[in-house]
Amino acid sequence: MWVRPELVAEVAYAEITPDGSVRHASFQGMRADKKASQVVLETLVDVGSALDPATGNEIAGAVGVKLSHPDKTMYPNTPITKAHLAAYYAAVANRMLPHIKDRPLSLVRDTDNDLQKTFFQKHALPGMPRTLKSGQLTKIKGTESRILWIEDLAGLIGGVQMNTLEFHVWGSDRHTPDLPERLVFDIDPDEGLDFEHVKQAAVDIRDILGAIGLQSWPLVSGGKGVHVVVPLLPEADWIAVKDFCRDFAELLAKTEPQRFIANMSKARRKGRIFLDYLRNGQGSTAICPWSTRARAGGTVAVPVTWEELDGMDRANCFDIFAAAAKAQGPDAWEGYFQAQQTLTDQMQAVVKR
Repeated sequence: MWVRPELVAEVAYAEITPDGSVRHASFQGMRADKKASQVVLETLVDVGSALDPATGNEIAGAVGVKLSHPDKTMYPNTPITKAHLAAYYAAVANRMLPHIKDRPLSLVRDTDNDLQKTFFQKHALPGMPRTLKSGQLTKIKGTESRILWIEDLAGLIGGVQMNTLEFHVWGSDRHTPDLPERLVFDIDPDEGLDFEHVKQAAVDIRDILGAIGLQSWPLVSGGKGVHVVVPLLPEADWIAVKDFCRDFAELLAKTEPQRFIANMSKARRKGRIFLDYLRNGQGSTAICPWSTRARAGGTVAVPVTWEELDGMDRANCFDIFAAAAKAQGPDAWEGYFQAQQTLTDQMQAVVKR
């Protein structure tokens, strides 16, 4: 007897056996937000074949997105096409979606595929794929803000169809927009500083945060810097979080003015590192882990361990092929989503001097 798949259920399981059976399955509930046609079998990814353009085009169709010009080159002087990017996001979706799902976001899109005319998009525009969602929320000041968000792989590939090269996310979920779930310290060096200075700054920031009770994880940005990311339970509001990050940056600038500056002026940054705390306000965004960048070579912002960071010589060492391969290995940010830490009054008092 043949049946037509129409309903979607969410099932947790330990593994899929070699004969295709699901081991230790547990029913989680029905899913009204997905079409049966969007559901595909989860398999271990062979990166060599997974990033084949034909695979990317096939995956896009499976999740309901038609790629126009799938063979269009997205990065000059590389083989990377739009179909490659669709395949890349399919390969890293399990790692990336927890960082981007349901978060208000900004897209960096390219107009002519030479990286010379990119632009930010924060709101819905005509012709946008339906897999990218849009709506409104009320910000902490009482103003209404139009937002974009995605819910699944189909949303990521919808972004690819729009020539999106970067996904930037808020630090909060759209359902609780007044309560951030992370801090981001963006280590932005002056052009004359080498990567050793950046790495040492990241380690010093990690150690200071750790001394006051906050565990952090490093992200190589795909550009020239490193983000030190601190997950939080959503309890402190945006004002408290931004004040803490500003005070932290200013404390480092006062303590070691020869190394750090808390002012974004490039003219005043000569030979120093700008510790960018401005990404921690409501409506501000930072690059999403596993997002591609609008930079030469198709580089990617990749989560790494502190041990891995120590052995790196630059922040743009991952292209989409290396990043997809890394996503199949151990989780560099193990424990990130399980961290039970909050921003306390005592922590804020320590850095406010």
